[in-house]
Parts: sequence; structure tokens; C-alpha cells
Amino acid sequence: MRDADYIYAVACIRAKEKTLLTDADVQTMVGMKSEKEVLSYLTEKGWGNGSVDADMETVLSEEEEKQMKLLRTLGVDERIIDTLFIQELYHNLKAAIKEVCTGLDDGQAFYEHEKYGKNELMQIIREKDFEKLPEDMAAVAKEALDVMLTTRDGQRLDVMIDRACLDAIEKEAATTKDKFLADYAETKVVISDIKIAVRAADTRKSLKIIEQALAPNRRLDVKGLAIAAANSRDAVYEFLNKAGFGAAVEALKDSFSAFEKWCDDHVMKTLMNQKTNIQSSGPVVAFFLAKQNEIKTARIIMTAKANGFSNEIISERVRKMYG
Repeated sequence: MRDADYIYAVACIRAKEKTLLTDADVQTMVGMKSEKEVLSYLTEKGWGNGSVDADMETVLSEEEEKQMKLLRTLGVDERIIDTLFIQELYHNLKAAIKEVCTGLDDGQAFYEHEKYGKNELMQIIREKDFEKLPEDMAAVAKEALDVMLTTRDGQRLDVMIDRACLDAIEKEAATTKDKFLADYAETKVVISDIKIAVRAADTRKSLKIIEQALAPNRRLDVKGLAIAAANSRDAVYEFLNKAGFGAAVEALKDSFSAFEKWCDDHVMKTLMNQKTNIQSSGPVVAFFLAKQNEIKTARIIMTAKANGFSNEIISERVRKMYG
């Protein structure tokens, strides 16, 4: 679709934006006494299929399915949809290779995917039918399978596929003519690189391994970031402060949970720019990502309620809303 073709879709999204949760809604949910009370609140707002007996995962899964149907109903380009789900796709590839090589069945390891779900990927990997995969993924799938079969090194497999995933996202950011999608994809790569660097510093990974894991992008000097990560977490902090990510450093100094929240809120800032857009895929995709953020936040709140966390702790972990 051309940008002008999205005018009707954007008009539909503007109406749906009024149904999004607000920060006030989230704080109301935080103040509730139980997971069941939060679930009832969401059901009253139209989440799920209206069943009062549905559990948390059923309601959240149904909400995700609604958003996928909406993307397709509004005619969002398949390339854009594929970009939104690159990470899930590469995660499924990793899970399929591990299961084929180890024989260990983990039913929770795969994301649902129309073309590359568990059954489809398991068959592709078993039969080494790599040409059925996207071109960039096919190359890493073959190499990763060989590595896993010969070394059984799951950590090396993770590094290979995670890096290939980031490279695929960065490639989309660099080549798409959709400015919003480019900004979103680039943000995802930068955030992932920061996470990798911090974890590498904490686990004292070698410079070589860190360089293999970090994906080049247009916002960070990844060579400098790798050197910092091979040194210490404090060195990573110093690098990030100089690169303009002081807020990320402050969140990391608090806790990794606080940093995860910063990451999601940082992405939300990218989405907020679409509030005034009227004729591109941006508002439609931003709405979808905002719903994903809502679903994540609802899961955090309900899981925390089920495990007896205090309202104060939950409030520190909830995400900023788009609505």
C-alpha cells in the first residue's frame, strides 16, 4: 500500500485509539486486590470473548488474535507485518533447532506463527529444507544446525541466531521507505545491543564473543560498546552516558526490571510520534504495538497479583500507555 492508501485505515484506528488503556486505567488495575479482579476489569472493557470464566492466558491470547486480524483487515503490507514479528520468527528457529538436536520437547518454547510455527519449522529443520525459509534466515539456519549437531553448544547457537535476527531487523531499518518502521526497527536493535552488552559485562564474556553478538547499527559505536562490555558494567555505563543514554544507565543502576521498563517506554516514545500522522502505516502499526504493550502490562500486573507482590513494586514495573 502507498501512504495515501492508509487514510481510511488511519481513520479506523483513530476511533479504536479511544478504547486503549490509559495510565489511569493501569493505576486502577494496580490498586485492585486480585488477579481475578483485574481480569474482570479488562473483560468489561471488551478484552477476550466476553466469557467471565476465561483465565488470564486465554483472555490475553484472544486479545492478541484480535489485533492480528485487525492488521490484516486494514490491509497492512505483509512486509511490515513480517518485520513486526522477526524476533518471534528467529526465536522459533532457535527452538526448532534445539528440539531437533536434543530431542527435548518444550511445548511452551514456540510462538504461534502462520507460516513458521512449531510444526512447520520442525519439519524444515529435520528435512534440511532450508529453501522454504526467508533467504537471510536460511543461511543462518543451515550453519546453526551444523554447529548444534557437532558441538551441542546451545550458547553458541543462541549468539548466532540472535545476531542474525538483529541483522535482519537492522537491514529492514536501513532499506524500508517507511520512516516509522525504520525508526522502530532501529530502536529495537539499539535496545537489544545495550541488553547484550550489560549481560556480557556481568558474565565476563570475552571481547570476541561480545563482538559476535552485537549488531552494527546507525546509533551506536558497537565496537566501542563491545570494548566497554569486555571491561566492566561501569565501563558500559560510561559509554552509554557519552552516547546519550543516561536514562538507561539510571534505570540499570536501579535494577534490570527497571531497565526493561525503560526499554519498553523508550519504544513507546517512538510510537507517540504517530499521534499526528494521517496517511501512512505508522498509526496503524503504532496502535498494534500499543496493544502489545497493554497486553504485556496486563500480564505483569496479574502475575504480580497472583504472586502477592505489593502495589508499590507493581507500580515500578508497569509500562507507560499510548492511550
